[in-house]
Amino acid sequence: MALNKSMHPRNRYKDRPPDFGLLASRYPDFQRHVHTNLVGKPVVNFKEPEAVRALTCTLLKEDFGLTIEIPLERLIPTVPLRLNYIHWVEDLTDGQKQLRRGIDIGTGASCIYPLLGATMNGWYFLATEVDDICFDYATKNVEQNNLSDLIKVVKVPKKTLLMDALKEETEMVYDFCMCNPPFFANQLEAKGVNSRNSRRPPPSSVNTGGVTEIMAEGGELEFVKRIIHDSLQLKKRLRWYSCMLGKKCSLAPLKEELRNQGVPNVTHTEFCQGRTMRWALAWSFYDDVTVPSPPTKKRKLDKVRRPLSFTLPEAGLKELQAKASALGGSAQSPADSVTALLLKTLGDLRVLHKRGPSSKRERCLFLTAVENTWIHGRQKKREMVRQLRELPRAPRCAATSSQATAVTGAPARTPTQKKSTSAQEVAGQRETREDVSQKDEPKEVSGNVPGEDVVTETTMSTDDVRPAERPPSPDPVEHFLFKCLLNVTLEESDVVVEMHWVGGQNKDLMNQLCTYLRNTLLKCIGKP
Repeated sequence: MALNKSMHPRNRYKDRPPDFGLLASRYPDFQRHVHTNLVGKPVVNFKEPEAVRALTCTLLKEDFGLTIEIPLERLIPTVPLRLNYIHWVEDLTDGQKQLRRGIDIGTGASCIYPLLGATMNGWYFLATEVDDICFDYATKNVEQNNLSDLIKVVKVPKKTLLMDALKEETEMVYDFCMCNPPFFANQLEAKGVNSRNSRRPPPSSVNTGGVTEIMAEGGELEFVKRIIHDSLQLKKRLRWYSCMLGKKCSLAPLKEELRNQGVPNVTHTEFCQGRTMRWALAWSFYDDVTVPSPPTKKRKLDKVRRPLSFTLPEAGLKELQAKASALGGSAQSPADSVTALLLKTLGDLRVLHKRGPSSKRERCLFLTAVENTWIHGRQKKREMVRQLRELPRAPRCAATSSQATAVTGAPARTPTQKKSTSAQEVAGQRETREDVSQKDEPKEVSGNVPGEDVVTETTMSTDDVRPAERPPSPDPVEHFLFKCLLNVTLEESDVVVEMHWVGGQNKDLMNQLCTYLRNTLLKCIGKP
């Protein structure tokens, strides 16, 4: 989990990510969604809705004693991310153990915020919902966990936020409200069209949820503006108003809206979980509230300094050494073997590289990527094969040439002779340019199949290799995607590969290359 270290300090998963292997041994329903990767680590495919649902239900049962049911066609929440929001509300309300009253706008089928808040802190919740299916599941989840005395689930009309939900409770003051607004304005945004930076990799998890849960008119920006409008009328009926945002670009205009409306206390924060980032906004009309400070830039600096890395276990190093030896190298240490395989892959990808200072247990390479050659490799190979198949083939019968010779009385130039002449002309031009005093005669390749074109070759030095086959030059270039340091280190019995960012356009590209190199090496393990 790349961003776990930036979770809320009280989040139980910050330093102890879920142990999938242990959970699989305890919960059979979860076990069938756990697989073992190439290095023997238990993993879950977050692009399968059933697997995400099984993990959520398992974590709630294991760590909080909660039993819930969620339909696959409705939003499946992730527990660590929701815990971050709960802990931040604790910070807003100045202490988690006191009796607090909160409102969850659009509680969803899981009813996860009220269930966590009531179980952890004994908070009372008014949970609103507009969707019939979500309302039925939320009510059932509250009842089967015996929390009906702390959680009240109410069905409200569509487009209802706070005003209509509080009509019947004119006297009660709530400490806070929580909300996961629908992030998207339409179907295209929900599918990532025109709403996601093209340089970013695709999401690592599946997007589930009903229409009312993931889409709203105007997206999350207009949805939260409606909550701001309600808060301007309700004002001190709630001590804190808060919302979670899916897009960082929504934060600035919403803060500007609150400033323009004269709201005295405004703050925000970041929620980190795995590779997912969310942002939260909170505001209050009270003068005596404690306003948590927004996050500093320290997390971003730490993220830049932290290298990307992967480990090659001792069990697979013999296979890698055998693969490296097959490339023509002599007996090498594990670090040398891994470095040799990496150099071969980097050469194939046309990534510029040169060796840096090395030690007994560490090898260093300086990489410069000038083009993205590691993405969509399979599609490129298929396209190349398709183009080769569509190339026109030379005639397989030499009868036409014989007939032409009989009619004209002059020897016909065969395709073979054309190619031979072409090769000689090229060789002659090369020799003229290089002032070569002694010419090598072209040598014909023997053993050709009758009827096939005869290919001739000239004796060439290593300088005659085509540019595409030449190893990448380590010389500096003006335009590049990124530069990084790659270290191959022998740590105890394993080999660790680290990539340290130096500079460039986008660190995601280095992440993609790191994944490509890792998968390429792991494919060598256990294969002949």
